[in-house]
Amino acid sequence: MSNDGVNAGRRRFLVAATSVVGAAGAVGAATPFVGSWFPSARAKAAGAPVKVNVSKIEAGQQMVAEWRGQPVFIVRRTEEILANLTKIEGSMADPESAASVQPEYVDKKTRSIKPELLVLVGLCTHLGCSPSFRPEVAPADLGADWVGGYFCPCHGSRYDLAGRVYKAQPAPLNLPVPPYSYETDDIIVVGVDQEKA
Repeated sequence: MSNDGVNAGRRRFLVAATSVVGAAGAVGAATPFVGSWFPSARAKAAGAPVKVNVSKIEAGQQMVAEWRGQPVFIVRRTEEILANLTKIEGSMADPESAASVQPEYVDKKTRSIKPELLVLVGLCTHLGCSPSFRPEVAPADLGADWVGGYFCPCHGSRYDLAGRVYKAQPAPLNLPVPPYSYETDDIIVVGVDQEKA
């Protein structure tokens, strides 16, 4: 009779231990399975679309997102910034963006779907450095004719706040505009064309 008590205790211990190990194994197996439902870093780097909430960008300010391992600059432009784009067209190497990389559905001059929101790949077209956002007007280091834009610290290329390159710069082309669309007024999807959204 004492043997039955020891066997019953062992049995309960083995059942409990097996249940704990089985539960841990189930969690271990489920974690990668559930994780596979989300895009991997490799998939994102390969071009998976990225949603960006632009509601908190103040007028005249920029935020930076990442798509395909590249910085994406998003700027909320003011009426003054948009007016300055027209004033400096004669200083641009490609004011109509004829040779630039951009989707067909963006405006050629503002280089955007909605004039107030600019979306650019933030890599200089000269050697791929990331230009600095310089929205101030006429700073001492950039000159009295500077109305805001991007300055590449590597070799001095200058772009306006439409990403258009100035004449006589090391950079040969305007900053690229990635494919993008609006999911809502405040959500931009970088990597999905407006026409396919």
